[in-house]
Amino acid sequence: MSNGSTGDRSRDMARVENELLARWPESRLEPSLTRINALVDLLGSPHRAMPVIQVAGTNGKTTTARMIDELLRGFGLRVGRFTSPHLESVRERIVLDGEPVGAERFVEVYEDIAPYVQMVDAAGEHPLSFFEVTVGMAYALFADAPVDVAVIEVGMGGTWDATNVADARVAVVTPVALDHSEYLGPDVPTIAGEKAGIIKADAIAVLARQEPGALDALVRRAVEVEAVVAREGTEFGVLERTVAVGGQQVRLQGLGGEYEEVFLPLFGAHQAQNAATALAAVEAFLGAGAATGPIEQETVRAAFASVRSPGRLERVRTSPSVLIDAAHNPAGMAATVAALRESFDFTRLVGVVGAVHGKDVAGMLAALEEVCAELVVTQNSSPRAIPADELGALAVEIFGADRVSVSPRLSEAVTEAIELAEAGPDNALGGSGVLVTGSVVTAGEARTLFARNRP
Repeated sequence: MSNGSTGDRSRDMARVENELLARWPESRLEPSLTRINALVDLLGSPHRAMPVIQVAGTNGKTTTARMIDELLRGFGLRVGRFTSPHLESVRERIVLDGEPVGAERFVEVYEDIAPYVQMVDAAGEHPLSFFEVTVGMAYALFADAPVDVAVIEVGMGGTWDATNVADARVAVVTPVALDHSEYLGPDVPTIAGEKAGIIKADAIAVLARQEPGALDALVRRAVEVEAVVAREGTEFGVLERTVAVGGQQVRLQGLGGEYEEVFLPLFGAHQAQNAATALAAVEAFLGAGAATGPIEQETVRAAFASVRSPGRLERVRTSPSVLIDAAHNPAGMAATVAALRESFDFTRLVGVVGAVHGKDVAGMLAALEEVCAELVVTQNSSPRAIPADELGALAVEIFGADRVSVSPRLSEAVTEAIELAEAGPDNALGGSGVLVTGSVVTAGEARTLFARNRP
């Protein structure tokens, strides 16, 4: 590796990214823990060097993991966090002390584990995937740091997800819905059964509110492995919430008692639900409960007030407002639409949508049709991206031809949407807005686009 000029670091980082991207992508799976187990064994079992809080579910995983991280650091713990996918930089996946790992350290860790990766590749039927290598890097970096606790978001599913080589002390499951059905199962209970695989013996399972069939599958697994269960709506939950400037004010029921006057700078009932789930997970990790009372309330308030969730109804422009949201399935889009209606008073909203194959795009578009006056259909850079013309044809079936336009380049699509928002019949500039959504890739590319225009 280079000795550290900015140009050298950039070249090294680009080389590592290219080598990672040459591996199997996250969209190509061969369900097995064989390869990742072989890698962490060769690395000296770094996944067992620290306690783990693991987060599975369909929607809300990344934000919940961010909240858990913020809370734990508020209590003075050193935290490593692994999430996926990333919005703009692969380094976002591996976070230490609240910040993405630097390019130089990212490259160092990659090069440290590369010989062992090659050994696993040579010995197996299939090489390690992009995701498996980044998981190995995260565990290795967190063990070396060292951290007091690792907050690990599952990539997909649970049982055979590469992150699941660890045995989590606290296993968190956010709401389960239909997504990745080709890999996880045809219905919500089956998918929940797959995600339940993160619940291990003697763990504490923190379960967000679920559909009945999903809850049954999760509790059944907890009973089988003799894990303790905490359920939203029973042991913890949202007691009250009101819309506030820049977010919402919430009152939460935790495992140890009530937490009042908590400001959350995020929008929507789903984010309050994520906050309650994150709080219960941290209480469980710290050993709080009915017998001990709440953990320190001012620390909790300060941590939640500091939470940020990029790409989740994130405002990146004003007049007209441009919001970016990474919703990529119907359940996530329904939550986004509900939050828009509750927290934003748009007289005219124009949607920009870029989506990928393998998703229920019609379900997402149907949810958006309720709030978007017009829709600009575009295409992101994912290999699985739905061509703009194909997506446009689907959108016309739901919105009608007079409300849909097609603009394959994202930058041009956003510009067109801003012009459409400004050109509303009432010309109410302050009440017009643009929502860019449909895929994590679309959200990430939109953030990059607007970042270029920031001071």
